[in-house]
Parts: sequence; C-alpha cells; structure tokens
Amino acid sequence: MTDFSLRLDDLSGAETTALLKLHLDEMHQWSPACKINSLPVERLKQPDVTFYSAWSDGALAACGAIKHLDDHRGELKAMRAAPEFRGRGAGEAILLHLLDVARDRGYDWVGLETGATEPFQPAHRLYQKHGFAVCPAFDDYVSDEFSLCMGLSLR
Repeated sequence: MTDFSLRLDDLSGAETTALLKLHLDEMHQWSPACKINSLPVERLKQPDVTFYSAWSDGALAACGAIKHLDDHRGELKAMRAAPEFRGRGAGEAILLHLLDVARDRGYDWVGLETGATEPFQPAHRLYQKHGFAVCPAFDDYVSDEFSLCMGLSLR
C-alpha cells in the first residue's frame, strides 16, 4: 500500500475538479441520470460538506467528503480513486480518514449511497471490509436495481 498525504481540499485545484468530472462521467455511463446522486463541485463547497483529497508524490490519488446530516449522522460523498491509483489503497485511505472525522464529530452512524450494478462492486467490497452493510434507504434516497444504501454504526 502506498503512503498518502491527506489534505483538507477547497476544490480549487484543476486535478481535483478533473477527478470529480471523471467520477460524474462514469456515473452517467453506469446509471440512469435520475439515479446519479453525485454532488456538483459547488455543492461540495457548502459548509455542511468537508472535502478531502489524498496525494502521493505530488499526484492526486483519491478524494472523498463527509456531509453533516445531523448531530448523530454523517454521509460519505464523492468517494473516488484516480484510475492509476485503483487497487493501491487510495480509496481506503480516504475512507479511513473520513471515518476518523465522523468519530471526532461524535457521529453514531455514517451512511452512503452507491450504485448497485457491477461497476460498483469494488466499492462495495471496500465498504464491507470496513464494516458497512446494506441498509434501508435514508433521507431522499430510494434503493432499487441501480442504487443501494450502506451504513456503519460507530457505537
């Protein structure tokens, strides 16, 4: 596993916005538009979202965010590893950092919504490895053949 430098990211860098564009483009390849719940860059900059990036030797390796839902719950958003860093621990580094942030905030639970189809299986395995399980849809999400929710109790 590569060592990664994790940073609070203001989303002003070209590398970060390019990775988020790739993320959104792939979501459109794999899911109907009505099932894409990725937040646009401007929404990721809002005060209820904290965005991080992981870097290795000056290259952007991954990104992810945590959205404040309420005093007890957070939601993972914009989880993405750069293609050249897939399978090298970059996504896992972001995930573990976001879980630390959630615990520091005193959250009892962290959830996420992700795709349910084959291209999302590596993400499912990563989340399951760290204790996430499929859960009922939360907030405005709807679970179906294209979308599923996963959650993790932090108690």
